[in-house]
Order: sequence, then C-alpha cells, then structure tokens
Amino acid sequence: MNPDNSDLDRIEKRIVLRAPRERVWRAISEAKQFGIWFGVAFDGKFAAGARITGCIAPTQVDPEVAKLQQPYVGFPFDFHIERIEPMSLFSFRWHPNAVDRNADYSREPMTLVEFRLQDADEGTLLTITESGFHSIPLERRAQAFTNNDGGWTHQSRLIEQYLDQFAS
Repeated sequence: MNPDNSDLDRIEKRIVLRAPRERVWRAISEAKQFGIWFGVAFDGKFAAGARITGCIAPTQVDPEVAKLQQPYVGFPFDFHIERIEPMSLFSFRWHPNAVDRNADYSREPMTLVEFRLQDADEGTLLTITESGFHSIPLERRAQAFTNNDGGWTHQSRLIEQYLDQFAS
C-alpha cells in the first residue's frame, strides 16, 4: 500500500437509512444522540465553531462493537465542529486514529469528516466522507486511513442500528 496514492486521501461511505431525514439529522447533529451510537461522551454541545472534547465510551447499540471500543474507553480526543447546515450537512475535524495514549497529536493536521443527508426513495441517504489524510504524517498515514476506513464501515451500521433501536 502506497500512502501517497491519491485514493488514500478520502474515505466515503454511503448508506440508505430507513428513517425520516429529520430523525437522521438529530442522530448526527445532537452530541448526546451521536455519542450513543458512535461510542463517545462529549463535554459540550455541537455548535458551529465549537471545540469540544470527546472521550471514548462504548456504543450502546452493538455489544460486539462495544467490545472493540473497550480498550480505548476514557481516551480523550479533540473534536472541532466546522459546519452545521440543518437537515443537510454536519462536519467536524479531528485527529484520525489518535489512539496512542503516549502520543501528542495536537500539532498534527486534522482530517475533515462530513455527514451529508439527501432524501432517498426508502428513507434518507447518508454520505460520510473523511478527507485530508495526505496531510497526516507519513509514518501514521496508511494506518490511520485503513483504521478509519474500517471504522466508518462500523459506524454506518451503528447509526442504522441506533435508528432502529432508539425512539426519538
């Protein structure tokens, strides 16, 4: 795997969720709901321009994924809210795959994560994109890309399970 390849700068996942757009919007744009399915506890609310801290907390929707998250419980990470365009776009920046408790990621560039919503015949199309891996230090780039690619696959299923399991 060549970490300089242009196809390693961007991850994109698409899923049609069988839920109204308003419901999906709340699940991605409200910190508490986001945390339940994603597996994180935030110290503040989502607001454009906000810089908040999240701590890994096992997802409440899938016991198997919660087990995968268990070694990282309590691990803090920076979460910078970029844009909130109601019913359409929620985006934030973070340090991808920042899971080494002994590393200082604060001087590294962050990737951009975007959640975009569109109406679909059977519900709501959610497109999750993470970009900017080329700016990550070379020694971490390929691993961060690979781990986050798999992570977004898990997260796509988790939000689907959340919408099925939790009323809002």
